[in-house]
Amino acid sequence: MHDVVDLRSDTLTLPTPAMREAMARAEVGDDVWEEDPTVKRLEALAAARTAKEAGLFVASGTMGNLVSVLSQTRPGQEIILDLDCHIFNYEVASAAVIGGVQTRPIRTERGFLSPQQVREAIRPANIHIPPSGLVCLENTHNRHGGTLCTPDEIRDVAEAAHAAGVPVHLDGARIFNAAVALRRPLRDFTAPVDSVTFCLSKGLAAPVGSLVCGSREFIGHARRWRKMLGGGMRQVGVLAAAGLVALEQMVDRLAEDHAHARRLAEGVARLPRVRLDLARVQTNIVIFFVDRPGGAETLVTECAARKVKIHQIGPTSIRCVTHKDVDREDIDQAVEAFTEITQGW
Repeated sequence: MHDVVDLRSDTLTLPTPAMREAMARAEVGDDVWEEDPTVKRLEALAAARTAKEAGLFVASGTMGNLVSVLSQTRPGQEIILDLDCHIFNYEVASAAVIGGVQTRPIRTERGFLSPQQVREAIRPANIHIPPSGLVCLENTHNRHGGTLCTPDEIRDVAEAAHAAGVPVHLDGARIFNAAVALRRPLRDFTAPVDSVTFCLSKGLAAPVGSLVCGSREFIGHARRWRKMLGGGMRQVGVLAAAGLVALEQMVDRLAEDHAHARRLAEGVARLPRVRLDLARVQTNIVIFFVDRPGGAETLVTECAARKVKIHQIGPTSIRCVTHKDVDREDIDQAVEAFTEITQGW
């Protein structure tokens, strides 16, 4: 049990002692010159795990998604994506502002485009409309509560896009959660797509960083865009060292986070004036809705007074995320706080 139970995000994870030790001992060089040996090891490991030719270490998932979009589109094109996806909602319109590309958001049931939706969204040749340049997927899906799509679903969407000559990018910020939940190798999820990015600093608990993977040609373009965006870092092996520990030691334990999320969801589902779809709790995110005026704000405030931190993501909605710094006792403490606060609702 921890003094404060922080369920706001898995970005709040602290690096492990093994990570700190690796960071202190990391062999480093100038990464812009491609001479940092620790970064090169991390990029090679990421490429091998994702079944891609090459990898690129970037500062964040947002940067990873942006360089992936920029490397596969040109100004005036359109990217097809889910209405609730991270690229459309939480990346400061960077694709439009920096890349000059239009986004075409499509409402989906679970956060994942279907092959038919992709076929219908891809534009025909016409001088009046923007040509389709890229299809973007997100797995697991943040705003849909950590829902996941299977490798077969990804393959079917990729085949639909590729049939029209359109590449596919996978925002896999939490893709390891999907792989662990379905007990499938990571490459099963990533092989069908042209590019993928995943975060080291969420459930894998590294202090900072993401990886972008794809073909050598694609990574060459992405490296240039990373430099233009100010992401050309120097002796960054001190961070990459933590990323290596994350990939080698922190993947399998994600199953604990999923179990804790299920335990939390089952406790929340028993509360009055609360709506929660247990079928959507598939990984480490729990989203629920408070059907009481001002109830979500009250729950956040009263929980904080009880040393339980949760995150309000909408007028009536709360998001909780489990991670390595939350244990079973913490989950029970959170459910107890929720129960006390909602008594009499």
